[in-house]
Amino acid sequence: MRLSLSASSSSLRFASSSYSSFPSNPSLLPMRNPSSKPRFFKIYALTSNDIKVGSNVEVDGAPWRVLEFLHVKPGKGAAFVRTKLKNYLTGNTVDKTFRAGSSIEQADILKETKQFTYKDGSQFVFMDLNSYEEVRLDEKDIGDRTKWLKEGMDCSILLWNGKVIDIDLPITVKLTVVDVDPGLKGDTAQGGSKPTTLDTGAVVNVPLFVNVGDEILVDTRNGVYMSRA
Repeated sequence: MRLSLSASSSSLRFASSSYSSFPSNPSLLPMRNPSSKPRFFKIYALTSNDIKVGSNVEVDGAPWRVLEFLHVKPGKGAAFVRTKLKNYLTGNTVDKTFRAGSSIEQADILKETKQFTYKDGSQFVFMDLNSYEEVRLDEKDIGDRTKWLKEGMDCSILLWNGKVIDIDLPITVKLTVVDVDPGLKGDTAQGGSKPTTLDTGAVVNVPLFVNVGDEILVDTRNGVYMSRA
């Protein structure tokens, strides 16, 4: 009887050990494919209420930049957003109205930092300092912003569908005064201004106390003198 009981106990111990090797609740175990990776989706949807100056939107299959916007709530009727848009591809500007809260597609515009390295004829050469890849833009692509470009300046190149569509210059640039009219006089304490020529060829009105050789800061958005550097 003791042998039989011992054998029975051994069998019970074996069964208990074997059972414990299996999960107690297999339905709670995560089911994962080891080769799968988390997926992230980039969302480009926004509403007219999100619009602000500088927003990039896609309208009629083309990329546009918002230059101006105004939220309007009329006494009667639905609210709307009045905007002025600039087409990146053509340079044209249009006035467009969006119903308040309406869905708008955000333009998928990639911005890359590149350094203006030199001018080759009518082309301006920008280089990626990591890959040393060059991007060449014609003078017509940059427009009157060429007067603010200096070698070694970091700029933002904007790409849409792999194509360069625009360039963003730094808001503030430091330039050197190379010429002023020495005949201009005035009361520097009371203010006054005079035109000066900078090392990039740009002409800017500056206070009377600014002289040749001075370095000044200029706002590239409007060409306005800010201060001496």
